[in-house]
Amino acid sequence: MLTQTTTRVLEPGDLGAALAVLESEPVANAFVTSRVQIAGLDPWRLGGEMWGWYTDGRLRSLCYSGANLVPICATPEAVRAFADRARRAGRRCSSIVGPAEPTAQLWRLLEPGWGPAREVRANQPLMVTESSSADVAPDPLVRRIRKDEMDVLMPACVAMFTEEVGISPLAGDGGLLYQARVAELIGAGRSFARIEDGKVVFKAEIGAATPQACQIQGVWVAPEHRGRGLSETGMAAVLRYALADVAPVVSLYVNDYNTPARRAYARVGFRETGAFMSVLF
Repeated sequence: MLTQTTTRVLEPGDLGAALAVLESEPVANAFVTSRVQIAGLDPWRLGGEMWGWYTDGRLRSLCYSGANLVPICATPEAVRAFADRARRAGRRCSSIVGPAEPTAQLWRLLEPGWGPAREVRANQPLMVTESSSADVAPDPLVRRIRKDEMDVLMPACVAMFTEEVGISPLAGDGGLLYQARVAELIGAGRSFARIEDGKVVFKAEIGAATPQACQIQGVWVAPEHRGRGLSETGMAAVLRYALADVAPVVSLYVNDYNTPARRAYARVGFRETGAFMSVLF
């Protein structure tokens, strides 16, 4: 048994202890929990390493190190240890993302060596709901996307990603990984859109899903259709599917400066319960 404060890369045999940490905060940790429940802790299947922070022989905090660097239930002491390991390994991630307080601390420690970032989004409200609002009727034209509609959906996904992140998802590998992720969500029945005349008017996905909670992402309305309330009715439709078919708690996080989106989500039934932070490279 580990009897002192230490960090190490977790192994498949540590799965039970890791899931206990992840499931202690099911909403905040939904993204990583969903991956671990599917892939376990093998780095090749998981797409990255899971670092564990132990005190008195007990696993207390985690940090996922893959395409994203994600502190999980991380105490200040754990964040310092994770930052030391990340510095030694060098930056391999395209972003740091997680609950605002530990992510901010992690970035303060890493910025001297890893900075400057392309963008820092220090306050991204985490919004949660367990029910739909009766004030907004779901859009009856929003539905699950079929596998044979990927070519119709893909331009909207690329436009959303580029608008939100500031770079095209087609850069680097030509978009192979991004296309695979879009296809995965379609295949899982977690991609939704309203399509008119062969073009996507509204879209959103349930990106992370566990039995306890799921997370909506990729919300987008075609520019020429904005201002018509489609984000509200569309989100109401996706929320209805999520609550009925996926998990009893639905979450999302949004940029603090996106006041129209925050208001729309609140009208659909979401309430702000915390904050995330993202550092983009």
